Amino acid sequence: MAIRTTWRTTWSALAVCAGLWTAAGATEVVTIAAEDDWAPYSSMRADRAGPEGLAPALVKAAFKTQDVDVRFEVVPFSRCLHYAEKGTVLGCFDTTRTDANKDQFYWHPTPLFQEELAIFARSDVPGRDLTEKDLEGQTVGVTIGYTYPTEFMQNPRITKLSAVSDSNLVKMLVARRVNFILLNTMPGYYRIKHEPRLRGQIKRVGAIRLDSFWVSFSRTHPDGRRMCDVFEKGLQAIKANGEYDRMMSAFKRELQP
Repeated sequence: MAIRTTWRTTWSALAVCAGLWTAAGATEVVTIAAEDDWAPYSSMRADRAGPEGLAPALVKAAFKTQDVDVRFEVVPFSRCLHYAEKGTVLGCFDTTRTDANKDQFYWHPTPLFQEELAIFARSDVPGRDLTEKDLEGQTVGVTIGYTYPTEFMQNPRITKLSAVSDSNLVKMLVARRVNFILLNTMPGYYRIKHEPRLRGQIKRVGAIRLDSFWVSFSRTHPDGRRMCDVFEKGLQAIKANGEYDRMMSAFKRELQP
């Protein structure tokens, strides 16, 4: 409980610093879907009052510079993408751009952030600096609804087993149902730090690649194209005024192994 309080306090401080509370003079209000199970980037708060993490803080900060207020609909990631595709919401985060989805959404030129797609194994498994090639002939766990590199998904020499969430993915690994799992590095470290049962059980043994993540803006929502451009202006604004770097530094300090 103390750990969770510390984490929430950190993000509350960031929110205040960035001036993220609703501005009386906001000229527009938009609704964006936020994924509910990808801490520390975006997850549902314990009190279910909304999302917490780096991504919603960055999205609010960027839009606020353009006098736009954001409302979040916090849902599983597969539903997040579906809502954006159908135009139920303006956009969805956090999305990687792949050959399979690049024409399904509008993409702002500047990524929201970058994160490594890592290979995790049980602590008793030898090896380090593994790559996708090392996964051939192995059983690898992935999370349903997440976007993975096209070449990995189409590699017939890698057997893939799916889990409904990252939490279940880790359980599959510990239970020896798979040899490896694909899990982003910072979320993996977050789980190890915040779940005592995982300490000494799993470790990072390699990486597939460094991914960029975006807000995927809807092509069917009437404001999708326009607000994608507005968001890019806002993202550039918080990079120019130093707010982006301050928020990223606070985020990394919180998760130092």
